[in-house]
Amino acid sequence: MVIKTVATKPYLDQMPGTSGLRKKVPVFQQENYAENFIQSIFDVSGDVKGKKLVIGGDGRFYNDQVIQKAIRLAVANGFGHVMIGQNGILSTPAVSNLIRKYKALGGIVLSASHNPGGPKQDFGIKYNISNGGPAPEKFTNAAFERSKLIDQYLTVETSDIDLSQIGKHQIGATTIEIIDSVADYAEMMEDIFDFDAIRTYIQSGFTLQFDAMHAVTGPYAKEIFEKRLGAAEGSVINAVPLPDFGGQHPDPNLIYAKGLYDLLMSDNAPDFGAASDGDGDRNMIIGRGMFVAPSDSLAVLAANAHLVPAYAAGLKGIARSMPTSCAADRVAEKLKIGMYEVPTGWKFFGNLLDHQMATICGEESAGTSSDHVREKDGLWAVLLWLNILAVRRQSVADIVNEHWRDFGRNYYSRHDFEGVDTDVANKVMQRLRGELASLAGTSIDGQTIEKADDFAYHDPVDQSVSAHQGIRILFDNGSRIVVRLSGTGTTGATIRIYIERYEADEDKLALDTQEALAELIAIAEKIIQVKAITGFEAPTAII
Repeated sequence: MVIKTVATKPYLDQMPGTSGLRKKVPVFQQENYAENFIQSIFDVSGDVKGKKLVIGGDGRFYNDQVIQKAIRLAVANGFGHVMIGQNGILSTPAVSNLIRKYKALGGIVLSASHNPGGPKQDFGIKYNISNGGPAPEKFTNAAFERSKLIDQYLTVETSDIDLSQIGKHQIGATTIEIIDSVADYAEMMEDIFDFDAIRTYIQSGFTLQFDAMHAVTGPYAKEIFEKRLGAAEGSVINAVPLPDFGGQHPDPNLIYAKGLYDLLMSDNAPDFGAASDGDGDRNMIIGRGMFVAPSDSLAVLAANAHLVPAYAAGLKGIARSMPTSCAADRVAEKLKIGMYEVPTGWKFFGNLLDHQMATICGEESAGTSSDHVREKDGLWAVLLWLNILAVRRQSVADIVNEHWRDFGRNYYSRHDFEGVDTDVANKVMQRLRGELASLAGTSIDGQTIEKADDFAYHDPVDQSVSAHQGIRILFDNGSRIVVRLSGTGTTGATIRIYIERYEADEDKLALDTQEALAELIAIAEKIIQVKAITGFEAPTAII
């Protein structure tokens, strides 16, 4: 084996976003583009000699080629053991589990999450550190700075590794191990949940459908739901991961998983429906006749987690991203446990979880998880729902409605303006930031603004500060408007506007969400002026 030093030139656009570096496939196909970024990660990782590395992805287009590149770089840089999911498949939470279980230095996740895949679509590379979680800003900033200076990378000349066959290969001093993608993850789920109770409930006639969206969770869901829990064959649909996700957008929401929603609202609905996204870290929950919004799902799961073996002793705390509704805050208050508000991005939960300050975390964008890994975990959320349903023997709708009666309802919606010219999007945010100081104490359409700020997070563990994480407009009646630019897209900019109103009146808990928020939506436009500035007549998506 001969280690080659390859001369290269830096690219200046390799700054990771909310969750890794995401670009269109043709960008990653540029000469040395992927190699530069991976080498930059290794360069700022400290001593990698003899260390263990996990590599996997969601099966999207170009994954297989980048995995071979990553293997060669890992060998040349001196890693002692590289673990790769069979066929290159590993869900994001499965990568986190493997890093933690086998004490790896870190892991490379090849995914653009819920974004579309294909030759002209999206690709991504994310690095997870030794706790299993996404690399923190300090690390990603260092990798970006290195990527702007890089002039060489290390690789080896060797044949491609056959990713389809489980087994070990030796390249120099490095062991390359192709592992079962599902086994370790499924074993972890059996340790957390009462599979016997869920299996018995399914045998009693409880029915479910899970849409894997031709993404990474197909093999996991087939093994867990159909084989281990005994759901009927065909309960898992779109189970084969495809490079283009079957031409669909692998985002489990009411737009891209409408077929599942329509089924659950029909006369032939199963008792329970769920879906997950491209890399398996997001979830959608639907009961017969009842869609459960992600913020409500977080609150309900936290309130009922004690019914599950792993959480029977109670939660240490709850954490949510700042734009996520305050529904979970009310649960934390009742349970008398800590409640933490962090910026968008799962990396911000890591310190809280590592220091046992929080047990369950969630984001409004359909990410929910606990301290079993350091990532969002779509199948974990589905299994938690199933375990709760198996214990309570109530429908999803009954459980959610009872929760609202106990805690009140946080009416909540997200309005996305996608594909906005970046300069125009920045103009929207800059103008609003300039108005913040004058907003507090003013009234608009009868609603008084109590506070307006640009959210900055002060990490209670390491004292780091993450500024400019989104604009908050807080009203004296508990309503909120939040505005931020998304960091997960690859084309233009996405302006996200979050609108929230709390309702405690039991007679007003069944309103249509958009109607319940209509006054706040109108106020949001008056304050933000997103339509006036961008020229958009309406949001491109309402979630």
